[in-house]
Amino acid sequence: MEWKSRAERERAGSLRLEDSLDELAELARSAGAEIADRIVQSRQAPEAATLIGQGKVEELAAAVHSSTADLVIFDHDLTPTQQRNLERAIDAKIIDRTQLILDIFAARARTREGRLQVELAQLNYMLPRLTGRGVEMSRLGGGIGTRGPGETQLETDRRRISRRIKKIEDDLEGVRSGRALHRRRRTAVPLATLALAGYTNAGKSTLFNRLTRSGVLADARMFATLDPTVRPMILPSRRRVLVSDTVGFIGNLPTTLVKAFRATLEEVKEAALILHVVDASAPGAADHMTHVSKVLAEIGAETIPQILVLNKMDRLPGDAAEIPTFARHFAAPAVTVSALTGAGVDGLLAAIDLALPLDPVVRTTLRLPTADGATLAMLHEFGRVLGTRYCEGEEVEVEVEIPESLKRRLSLSA
Repeated sequence: MEWKSRAERERAGSLRLEDSLDELAELARSAGAEIADRIVQSRQAPEAATLIGQGKVEELAAAVHSSTADLVIFDHDLTPTQQRNLERAIDAKIIDRTQLILDIFAARARTREGRLQVELAQLNYMLPRLTGRGVEMSRLGGGIGTRGPGETQLETDRRRISRRIKKIEDDLEGVRSGRALHRRRRTAVPLATLALAGYTNAGKSTLFNRLTRSGVLADARMFATLDPTVRPMILPSRRRVLVSDTVGFIGNLPTTLVKAFRATLEEVKEAALILHVVDASAPGAADHMTHVSKVLAEIGAETIPQILVLNKMDRLPGDAAEIPTFARHFAAPAVTVSALTGAGVDGLLAAIDLALPLDPVVRTTLRLPTADGATLAMLHEFGRVLGTRYCEGEEVEVEVEIPESLKRRLSLSA
């Protein structure tokens, strides 16, 4: 849809029409659809009954019939009334951008948390779209948990979905509490967390694998990974940090999804540094940067230090180390990389070392009770043990290289 009025254009988002349609086509292909045709309608404002107007509905119905398509995807949110009217007039299944994204999320979620988040978003989307046959379905009921006198099937369905939404929200609150507990355990040891954030398909998972030597799924499809993953990484300064890979952002991301994935996005809020990954080869890279910055502000992460990681530089002609024009005015420092080939990753690691609060590695000797296995394990996990000597009186002397902050914490607890 192309809107002529300024208010409608602002409401539609920052992506240009062609970029938005290209993105919708890529989403559809990610969901397994084949693109038969694309149609653009230009209007002053949405038409209440069908969004696109009766003349365009007839044109669309003819195009669907001639191409034998069985699905029409609108790059605009449809009201329940618009969706029903369009399905009657076109005789095909009609879905909008939000429903398409929800379907992709439902297919990609793997963990219990991911499935709960997707189901919550789907139910919130479905609730206002329930249809029934009204009073002709009314009937008397009695007993606990049954329909009351005169309650319609529609009302029963709404009540059932509302109960399920409440149950999922309670379960996700438990997940959120569990995440907070894990974060508190991580912060008990001075270990900074880096969060990878960026537009979907910017190459975050490929970069994550390159930095941490992990095997997280990296796929060209949009939203190939949904569930957050945290892995350790060693910086050139020999500091150990954690890297978190999160769900990708997208233009006009449904608010139901932002709310449902709150527990996941909180990993970004708690990070010491955000690696804002951008596909530098994408035509809409500047718009992608703007949208990600907007979402980060919405979740309260706009004050966290960032490094702009311009990925996929191997796809651009010329000097791969040169910062593209669109990124030169970004407030954060920028680094060019190719996560696929590994080019520029050393420079990124150096930039991370420079951006993180200084916590140098120091060599020290500690005397510990031999029974203090927890501290010994911590030294092995977060430092480098150079030598161990057992002393009289059930004590052990450990020569170790550890972060200075960990040395201070162990000295205070001694």
